[in-house]
Amino acid sequence: MSEEVKLECVPLCSVSMPASPKQEVLCIFGTGDFGRSLGQRLLQSGYKVVYGSRRPHSCGPLPSGTQVMSHEAAAQTANLVFICVHRDHYNFLETLAPQLRGKVLVDVSNNLKKNQYPEANAEYLQRLVPGAHVVKSFNTLSAWALQNGPSDANRQVYLCGNNTEAKQLVTEAATKLGFSVLDRGSLSAATELEDFPLQLFPEWRLPIALAIGLTATFFFYLVIRDVVYAYVVQEKDISFRIMVSLANKVFPIVSLIMLSLCYLPGLIAAFLQLHRGTKYKRFPDWLDRWMLCRKQLGLLALAFAFLHVLYTLIIPIRYYVRYKIGASTISKIKENKTSEFDTTVAWRTDSYYSMGILGFGLYLLLGISSLPSVSNALSWREFSFIQTSAPSAMCGQKPHPHSTGLGEGQSRRCQQENTANVGL
Repeated sequence: MSEEVKLECVPLCSVSMPASPKQEVLCIFGTGDFGRSLGQRLLQSGYKVVYGSRRPHSCGPLPSGTQVMSHEAAAQTANLVFICVHRDHYNFLETLAPQLRGKVLVDVSNNLKKNQYPEANAEYLQRLVPGAHVVKSFNTLSAWALQNGPSDANRQVYLCGNNTEAKQLVTEAATKLGFSVLDRGSLSAATELEDFPLQLFPEWRLPIALAIGLTATFFFYLVIRDVVYAYVVQEKDISFRIMVSLANKVFPIVSLIMLSLCYLPGLIAAFLQLHRGTKYKRFPDWLDRWMLCRKQLGLLALAFAFLHVLYTLIIPIRYYVRYKIGASTISKIKENKTSEFDTTVAWRTDSYYSMGILGFGLYLLLGISSLPSVSNALSWREFSFIQTSAPSAMCGQKPHPHSTGLGEGQSRRCQQENTANVGL
C-alpha cells in the first residue's frame, strides 16, 4: 500500500544581512604632505577621514574617499583630531575652543631646532585650547613612512599626555595603523619627543669618536715609524705609501679592535652578574652605555674590514707594484736568470687569500644578521647561533655559549638583552 505524503508549503522569509559596522570618523586639520599621507593610511585601516581646511574648495588633491570642510564643521564630526599644521598657525585653534572642548587633539608638529620656543608645541596647544585633551604623538614619523607602511626601523610611535583615556584612544589608532606605541608619560615629556627628530646619530657618537681616535693614533704611529724614520735615517722618500700601504695597515687593526670592543662588554657583564650573584641589579652607567652601542661598534668594525678588502684588491694595479714587477723582470732578463715555481709558496699564498675571503664572508654574516630587519625575522636561538658561531669560526675556536654578538635589534635591548646574552 502506498502512503500519501502531504507536503506543507512553508513561506520563505527574507533573511536580512547584518548591518556593516559604522566607520569611526577621524578628523585631520591640515592638508599638507603629512596630513594627506596620514589620511590615506587611516582610510586603508578602516577609518572615515574628514579634513579641516581654511580653503575647503582649493586645498589640493586629497585621498579618494575623504571629505573636506571648514575647521568648524570638521571639528564637530570626530572626537579625535590630528593637528597637522605648524606651530606658527596654531592661533586659529583658539577661536575653535568651544567646538574642540572635550576632544582629543594629537599634536604631530616638530621644530627646526632645539629650544626654539620656551615651551613645547603640545604644551602651547594645550594652553590655547584648555578644554581639549592634547596628546603628543606621530611626530617621529615621516610622510614617506606613512605612505609605505611601518618598517622595522620606524615601527615605534611615542606619545605623551595628561589624560589616560585620550592616550588610550590614540594608542588604539596607532596600533590599528600597524605601529607599536611607547608611552612617555605626561605632557611635560613633549619637549623630549620633539627633540627626537632633531638628533643626529646619538647612538653613533661614541663608536665614531672611538673609531676616529684609533685610526688617527695608529696612522700617525705608522707614518712616524715607516715614513719619517726611513727619510731621516735611511734618506729614503717613501711618502707615497701613506695613501694606500699605511692606510691598509690601519684598517684591519682598527677593525679587530672594534670587534673585540663589541664582545668585551658582554663578558664584563657576565663576570659582574656572577660576582653579584643576581641578574636583576642594574649595570653601571658606563657599562650600560657600552652595551647599548655594541651594534654600532660591530658595524663600524665591518666597515673597516670592507675598506681593507677594497684596498687589498687595488694592490696589483698600483704604479709602485707594476714598476717593481717590471724592474724585476728586466733585471732577470739581463742576468739571464729564471725563478723556479715554488709550490710551497703557492699553497701558502692561496691559503691566506682563501682564509681571508672566508673570514670576510663570516664578517658580513655577522653584520647582516645584526640589522633590525634581519634580526627580527630570526628566533633568539637562531640569532645567538649566528652571533656566537661566526666569530669563533673566524678565530678557529669552539663557540662559547656566553659570547655576545654585533648587537641586537630594538626589541632585544636594555637589561633583558644583557642578561640573555651572558647566558644567565
